[in-house]
Amino acid sequence: MKQVLILSNHHAYTYNFRKETIKRLIDEKYNVYIVLPYGEKVELLKEMGCKFIDLPLDRRGMNPLTDLKLLIRYYKTIKQIKPDVVLSFTVKPNIYGGLVCRKLKVPHISNITGLGTAVESVSLVQKMLIQLYKLSFKKISCIFFQNKDNQQFFIDKKIALDRHKIIPGSGVNLEHFKLIEYPSGIKIEFVFISRIMKEKGIDQYLEAAEYISKKHPNTRFHILGFCEENYEEKLKEMQDRGIIQYHGMRSDVREFLQFTHCTIHPSYYPEGISNVLLESAACGRPIITTNRSGCRDVVDDGVNGYIIEQRNSNDLIEKIEKFLDLDIEEKQKMGMASRVKVEKEFDRKIVVEAYVREIEKALVK
Repeated sequence: MKQVLILSNHHAYTYNFRKETIKRLIDEKYNVYIVLPYGEKVELLKEMGCKFIDLPLDRRGMNPLTDLKLLIRYYKTIKQIKPDVVLSFTVKPNIYGGLVCRKLKVPHISNITGLGTAVESVSLVQKMLIQLYKLSFKKISCIFFQNKDNQQFFIDKKIALDRHKIIPGSGVNLEHFKLIEYPSGIKIEFVFISRIMKEKGIDQYLEAAEYISKKHPNTRFHILGFCEENYEEKLKEMQDRGIIQYHGMRSDVREFLQFTHCTIHPSYYPEGISNVLLESAACGRPIITTNRSGCRDVVDDGVNGYIIEQRNSNDLIEKIEKFLDLDIEEKQKMGMASRVKVEKEFDRKIVVEAYVREIEKALVK
């Protein structure tokens, strides 16, 4: 039986966005190992038939000693299991998993889920990471990119030039995120669904909420997500004043998409393709997001939402008011256009098929 080993950095990410690929591999009689830090969704992956190896990982830190330990753990794990192919996601699994696969001559398929701030900004760290990518990916079987800007970065840096493939992000499960009836009602409800951090555009959203809620009392602004940075006091203060409603981390965003009219994602974080936007669009919601890779890919400006300039609260306010000026039928039409777009371009089945093809190709080399 062929063995596939998956290197990832988070249990929920792996389950939420990779379970269809994993299920397909298990159905096709692959032994699937997942190597990541333990979390509650690991139990669901084990129920599917995965074999689990707990491997702690510091997702954001850059401690050389910690990273060396990770590299050694990857080496021991991959050498022991002897997988036929390794799949990796996110920066550290991609780089350190790639170094081990190159050393042990194991076929490796990576997924660039976004460049990350360290790579996007010109710095010494960026230069170091580029060199690590070049070393890690020298013998790689395939690199999946989620948007053309990320791919272009690798082209400009001459990294594994002949092994690039673009896929539509993580795709979206159109059966799970079904079209939801568009809400009626006098109050127009907006929602921000993301980790609460500066680069996700939370400041712009809060500024817009402050302005719009005073000028247009028939609006309400919701926020869902884990507070990664120090915004707790500000969110509480704005909630106490009735400007926003903060709901914390929620496992099923569909509950909120049922009654919200538009998803706002003012992110300037370097991501692959925003899953928040894919899920909102699949449920038939218009979206307002930024003119950057990973966000604008999901919006046809003026058709299923609006594109705004990054870090520009005034532009966001202007687009929200433009949306408010639409009648309910026009808003609903925008939402339907979102659903049509993701059905055509972002079905997760496209991603699953791409993985199966590349795995089969890697195995016959």
